[in-house]
Amino acid sequence: MAEDSSKKAAMPGWLEAGLAHVWLPYSQMKTASSPLPVVRTEGSRIFLADGRELIDGIASWWTACHGYNQPHIRHAVAKQLEQMPHVMFGGLAHEQAATLARRLAAMLPGDLTRVFFSDSGSVAVEVALKMAVQYWLNRGVKGRAQFVAFKDGYHGDTTGAMAVSDPEGGMHALFAGLLPQHALVDLPDTEERAAALDTLLARRAGDFAGIIVEPLVQGAGGMLFHDAHVLKRLRALADKFELLLIFDEIFTGFGRTGTMFACEAAGVAPDILTLSKALTGGTLPLAATIATKKVFDAFWSDDPQKALMHGPTFMANALTCAAANASLDLFEREPRLQQVAGIASALEAGLAPCRQLQGVKDVRVKGAIGVVEMARLGNLDGLRARFVDEGVFVRPFGNTIYLTPAFTIAPDELNRLTSAVVKIVRELQ
Repeated sequence: MAEDSSKKAAMPGWLEAGLAHVWLPYSQMKTASSPLPVVRTEGSRIFLADGRELIDGIASWWTACHGYNQPHIRHAVAKQLEQMPHVMFGGLAHEQAATLARRLAAMLPGDLTRVFFSDSGSVAVEVALKMAVQYWLNRGVKGRAQFVAFKDGYHGDTTGAMAVSDPEGGMHALFAGLLPQHALVDLPDTEERAAALDTLLARRAGDFAGIIVEPLVQGAGGMLFHDAHVLKRLRALADKFELLLIFDEIFTGFGRTGTMFACEAAGVAPDILTLSKALTGGTLPLAATIATKKVFDAFWSDDPQKALMHGPTFMANALTCAAANASLDLFEREPRLQQVAGIASALEAGLAPCRQLQGVKDVRVKGAIGVVEMARLGNLDGLRARFVDEGVFVRPFGNTIYLTPAFTIAPDELNRLTSAVVKIVRELQ
């Protein structure tokens, strides 16, 4: 890996030895900078091996909504570890998973009542796609094996999830020959686009099992926002053409956009919803695919062939479910959505100076998401290093500099984040 000698000399031995064997994500290993060696986290702070502290501006890929090392979650996991860290979910069950499923069903909108657990967001999407296709097969309807998905959408890096993501925004263009083909269209965010989607569905509804969308925010596709009326249109179209509607709330779920779930802003509910990331407060890997009674009833049968044949080895892991239950406790007893509203105001004010700077295409905020979209960003590795020099961890991608901090971030820490963004955008002039 490319690295100057002074940085290499300061690298901890464990990192230097390990990098000979680790394959890093989204990285050209020959040229990428070495990852920062982290030895401890606390609140919104990341502590490095060389003694530096960084304020985390992205909450570890949007997961650590309560901040790091949250005592209630840590205690719940430790208590569960003493009792039972894991038991297979095939033929066995445990209280943490049963309690979590009940609580999720109670808090989700609509008739989303059946929870299927897995261990990553991509797998939750895979399960959702399988559910939707088999829903039709179980009802005796053949040929509905495709999906309507949207440009700039991203749903994960596994094969099925890649297939319903924008190949350019989702970094998956190389795999076009591998992936199933679906209808990739514009979001119906205008009357013209809504009419075009209506026309497509009128012509080809029998090809589609459903529609999949990231509600309100397309995350990895560029932190692109759309209004709640888009979700209402999708719900109406799904009902008109008898399609299943899937909301991928892996990023947006649990308060990030200002409501507990993004779909609440539109007052509509999907037929299937996926969750992960902040589900455990950013502590352990867990995901869930939640279906309505209508979807579940298509699998309820004396025929074993109509069962959902999916079962991740570590699904409903007791430690992860304990962490998720503790995270839900915090949402119930602490003012998280009020904190998100405060963060939104601070992001609006703190990032506003960027609107006047050359090369800035847009500045936008939704809940605890602040985005500065540039006309162009050059050396991303260099830009990320520049943020570290300012004492913050911010990870721009594409042409986007964004902040998604923990909901518990202190005002002075958030101010340092927005000030660093403004300062570095000014340097790009």
